[in-house]
Amino acid sequence: MDDFPWLSVLIAVPAVGALLVSLLPRAQERLVKTVALGVTVLVALLTFVMAAGFDTGGRRFQFDETYDWIPAFGVHWAVGVDGVALTLILMSVILVPLVVLASWNEAERFGGVMAGGDAGPGEGAAEAMPSRSVKGYFALILALEAMMIGVFAATDVFLFYVFFEAMLIPVYFLIGYYGGPQRSYAAVKFLLYSLFGGLLMLVAVIALYVEGPGSFLLEDLTGLQLDEATAKWLFLGFFVAFAIKAPMVPLHTWLPDAAGQAPAGALVLIVGVLDKVGTYGMMRFCLELFPGAATWAAPVVLTFAVISIIYGAVLAIGQVDLKRLVAYTSISHFGFIVLGIFAMTSQGQSGAALYMVNHGFSTGALFLIVGFLIVRRRSARVDAFGGVQKVAPLLAGAFLLAGLSGLSLPGLAPFVSEFLVLVGTFSRYEVAAVIASLGIVLAAVYILWMYQRTMNGPTAEAVQGMKDLSRRELAAIAPILAIIVALGFFPKPVLDVIDPSVEHTLSRVEKTDPAPTVAEKGAHP
Repeated sequence: MDDFPWLSVLIAVPAVGALLVSLLPRAQERLVKTVALGVTVLVALLTFVMAAGFDTGGRRFQFDETYDWIPAFGVHWAVGVDGVALTLILMSVILVPLVVLASWNEAERFGGVMAGGDAGPGEGAAEAMPSRSVKGYFALILALEAMMIGVFAATDVFLFYVFFEAMLIPVYFLIGYYGGPQRSYAAVKFLLYSLFGGLLMLVAVIALYVEGPGSFLLEDLTGLQLDEATAKWLFLGFFVAFAIKAPMVPLHTWLPDAAGQAPAGALVLIVGVLDKVGTYGMMRFCLELFPGAATWAAPVVLTFAVISIIYGAVLAIGQVDLKRLVAYTSISHFGFIVLGIFAMTSQGQSGAALYMVNHGFSTGALFLIVGFLIVRRRSARVDAFGGVQKVAPLLAGAFLLAGLSGLSLPGLAPFVSEFLVLVGTFSRYEVAAVIASLGIVLAAVYILWMYQRTMNGPTAEAVQGMKDLSRRELAAIAPILAIIVALGFFPKPVLDVIDPSVEHTLSRVEKTDPAPTVAEKGAHP
């Protein structure tokens, strides 16, 4: 089992599946969906088998493979996972088949429905959009899955960059071809922001090669001695690229536009998984390759993290579009993740790593349910709904549970991670933690207000007769909600996997947890 190329296989299976789906007859839509679902389920099963062999007390990177790729430039096909990467890959492969299942009947309705038409209460159905290729949508989802696994598994910096940039292609087409009326603008804006960040990272990657040992392997570059000025510039090259992907204020503006136009199923992967590449990259590369520069930049990064928390929450309160509202909540949540990473404490970083996983499931549930609502009402506007819980109680109940996880209610998964981030931050940066705590209050405002306006009150005329969740929709959303509850009550298995990697990262930046300041019993000030 140790010699089996697990990660290469996990990358190859969805890639081959994407090719297979793209070759199927366009008219055979049911076959396309069945094959896509089968491939994603197979990938999930293989990942579970691999994960069962992960030893939390063993080597840091496991299931590792290293092969020469471009020997002349020191580039390798090098993959391996530590605890953080493994949990993110597991989250990804769980979400993808659920997205396929959730998009089963909605896939052929791209545009006015799946992407969220903006018809108001009295405007009727959104204008019909041209027919889209169902097989193209699912082929792009499978290709994106392969790249998401690859980017989390890469232990060669150049290979990571390749996957980092390659992910832009399927996401661009998912937004630009299958999105709403303003899809072209949103797709181009996403692409330009991402390419700008990627260009900065490419310059930093090349500089690492010039300054380094002639290899892009992470193990060869870790501990590389760089002069202070060079390290700071290279750190910024990586950090800005990751801050765009995360996204952090003020580099966040592509996300609300993309969220407003992209299909809801694709949004689960864009916000729930793809954006985690930014925060994962900060932890994996910014801190480990440039520990001194990361320490130098920490106060400024923490300031922008706090701004992101408050700004995203405040903007979410005023949104009239459900998908844009959830997108702004994610900007706030990503602020918490960055806060935990750069607090550089064991609690903060463990909380940040766990937050990445919990946010993926919490936001994934919200976007799926919002997608179900949009399909039924043919509008993404908050004021297009009202009184939904009276006609669709299961849908309203699922929305409430997903929303409560979004405001980090105790007993649901995000609470544990948010609590760890705040505790870890407070032990070193008290003011930042106190201000960030306001985000919890604001979260209660935007989540509960959203739920009240859409689910409570008199039943709107257009909502009369709205169908409740179907068995297929229940099958798509129930596993995510179950995971949210399970991790809320028992996060220990995930933390046990994450903690050894966090300890290694902290040792690289030469940080230890601050000593307690509480006076011993009986001691006098």
